[in-house]
Amino acid sequence: MSTTTGAPVTDFAPAVLERFLKGRIDGLQGAMRLERIGGGQSNPTFFVEFDNRRMVMRKKPAGVLLPSAHAVDREFRIMQALQSADVPVPRTVLYSDDESVVGTPFYLMDRIEGRVLTDLALPGFEPAQRRALLLSMAETLARLHRVDWAAAGLDDFGRPGDYFERQIGRWTRQWALSKLAENPDIDFLIDWLARNKPASTLCTIAHGDFKLGNLITHPTEPRIVGVLDWELSTLGHPLADVAFSAMPWYTVPGPVFNGIHGLDLAAMGIPSEDEYFAHYAACGGAQEPVTVFHKAFSLFRLSVIIEGIAKRARTGTAASADALRVGARASAFARRAVEMIEEAGGR
Repeated sequence: MSTTTGAPVTDFAPAVLERFLKGRIDGLQGAMRLERIGGGQSNPTFFVEFDNRRMVMRKKPAGVLLPSAHAVDREFRIMQALQSADVPVPRTVLYSDDESVVGTPFYLMDRIEGRVLTDLALPGFEPAQRRALLLSMAETLARLHRVDWAAAGLDDFGRPGDYFERQIGRWTRQWALSKLAENPDIDFLIDWLARNKPASTLCTIAHGDFKLGNLITHPTEPRIVGVLDWELSTLGHPLADVAFSAMPWYTVPGPVFNGIHGLDLAAMGIPSEDEYFAHYAACGGAQEPVTVFHKAFSLFRLSVIIEGIAKRARTGTAASADALRVGARASAFARRAVEMIEEAGGR
């Protein structure tokens, strides 16, 4: 008999999932235990546990969704392609588009034991541990960007070249579909980013959402052992990932940004932003510099994503109960991007 713990499961029957899994995965023992994992704003995520196996399920949310959003099939494909690469990803188990099981397409992966940390200030860590963990984060991203995507069978996973042009167009369209109110900062960013695209043609696997909260830290050691949440992955420019991963360095502490800008990083053992970028490059990552364009693009894209969360909260399809609160942060990220452009004299 299935049991459910944690946040309630309301949009599918756990017993149906249990029967499906026992028919598809050999050797599962005992009753299934299902627990909703809180914190995710996009694809509902669950711990799925049997007596002899611990897994994680990610499913597409129910309801009317934006085009190309919540691509759990792409998440599964990229992780499957990276199973033998020098990138720590969970072992994939199965993907199913049979909507009779949990209502929407879903996939399962084996659970990696470890810690999911969200605050780059790393409270409770010793200075040496903070430094080691954040440099491990940079190294992990460099390892991803070193992967030969064609050899991994991902030559059709995205379109090489013109990454920022396509991304600006994509998120501009998403903004038109999801905005709840006019925002002059977003309008400015759409125009400024389009006029200031770098000429670089670098192309790697791009995670799309590479941040501390989407990584698994070893249970006791300051090192990254897993990379999660591949929904936005594609073939793209590596510095989009690098700038996004460094967002806490150029945003301030507090409930809106949860950044570390302005803190005494040296005393805390946290590498500077430049040290983080340099370590990434030294580990084989892209050798081009991160500029205000890359940072502003990251903030712009995140603003649009957050606005989409707020809109989905109003229609009842957002995955997290605090989606409305999170959605209110969209304008703050756009404002920070405009401020950074102005500080750099680029308006």
